[in-house]
Amino acid sequence: MNDNDVVPVRTADLSPPAPDSRRRAWIVTGLLVVFMMVNFADKSVMGLAADSIRRDLDLSATSFGLANSAFFLLFSVCGAAVGLLADRVRPRWLLLGMAVLWSIAQTPMALGGGLAMLVGSRIVLGAAEGPAFPVAQHSALSWFPDRKRNLPGSLITLGTTLGVVVAAPGLTWVIHHHGWRSAFGVVAAVGVLWAVVWAILGRDGSHAAGTPANTGTEAGAPSPADTPYLRILRTGSWVGSTVAFFSAYWLTALALVWVPSYLRDGLGCSDTAAANLVAALWAVNGVAMLGQAGLTGWLLRRGVSSRWARARVGGITLIACALCCLGLSQLAGGALAVVLLIVGFGLPGLMVSVAVTSVAELVPGRRRGGALGLMTAVVTTAGLVAPALTGYLVDTQGTAGYRHAVLVVGALLLIGGTAAVTLIDPARDARRLAA
Repeated sequence: MNDNDVVPVRTADLSPPAPDSRRRAWIVTGLLVVFMMVNFADKSVMGLAADSIRRDLDLSATSFGLANSAFFLLFSVCGAAVGLLADRVRPRWLLLGMAVLWSIAQTPMALGGGLAMLVGSRIVLGAAEGPAFPVAQHSALSWFPDRKRNLPGSLITLGTTLGVVVAAPGLTWVIHHHGWRSAFGVVAAVGVLWAVVWAILGRDGSHAAGTPANTGTEAGAPSPADTPYLRILRTGSWVGSTVAFFSAYWLTALALVWVPSYLRDGLGCSDTAAANLVAALWAVNGVAMLGQAGLTGWLLRRGVSSRWARARVGGITLIACALCCLGLSQLAGGALAVVLLIVGFGLPGLMVSVAVTSVAELVPGRRRGGALGLMTAVVTTAGLVAPALTGYLVDTQGTAGYRHAVLVVGALLLIGGTAAVTLIDPARDARRLAA
């Protein structure tokens, strides 16, 4: 909408997009999937090289956990700030700047440096990566109306999974054959390559904030374009999405930093088996996200409300995963522990797409970037706490610390799933915002 109270729906918004526009939409979406792959490959280096880094830099588990938590020191603040900025500046340029800064931030550790350099580079990298997910989602969703956003939104989220699936075996090989510093060099180089391709092919869609085709009322987001952010943040859907997303992100931070070590030290897996199981875990995550996109899209096409098609599909899944994690916390190893780990840690990622598309349905285009950025800022505080807390538990309790960390995950997923089921209802809250 523009700043007027009443604006007619533009016919152009309802007509099918031209073939060239559809091709461009999927080209941009594909590039953004790769963008998130690089993003999560960057994050996974520390977990994959944990033993080598701790040995070479003489770090305790607590110090290593704090170094990883440093990544999130500015992550949330920058996620909120740049998310709000994305409502005013074209996402295309923000994404390009982020990718370049990622590569610059990782170069020092590829060349040398100790703990101080490691912490400093992780802080800068976190500041650059904090806005990545909300701005990538905002950019991708700007190419699609609400009814068609489940698949692209899930694909962007899938990029986070694919990044680790590819990085786990690939970077493990680099670390074993060329040292852990080489892994930082590899991901830095890939970031530069992506930036070059994006500079040539990247574009913003017609549903982006402030573009002509987005000045009318979008389906599912009838609220005025100038709705205060505070009103959006008070809705049950935003609160429920944020709580559920927070629980899933806590698990994600734990999976990136400590699951490889947990598999080796807590469950007795070899290095190769641990790397393969990490890849399998994230592959299950990817299948779950695509399955959720397909199921949700099918339900929405048949007239099922997003409260059921999105929120309850995601919430019930989180509750089931919570039960898996609570069971895992009582086991010290064996095949059942591995199965519970893969399921309990692999499925909650689908809640990310549910949270994003629920909030995107609720808010007008000119508030989407800020609403997603603020949600991500709150959610990613989980990454600031989870690695450090787990490191402390491992230092003080040994391998039992891993099991207690998993117990915390189970409790958080139970809270998140309950919040999703009971609070998220985008259609209801959109009507309230429009009133």
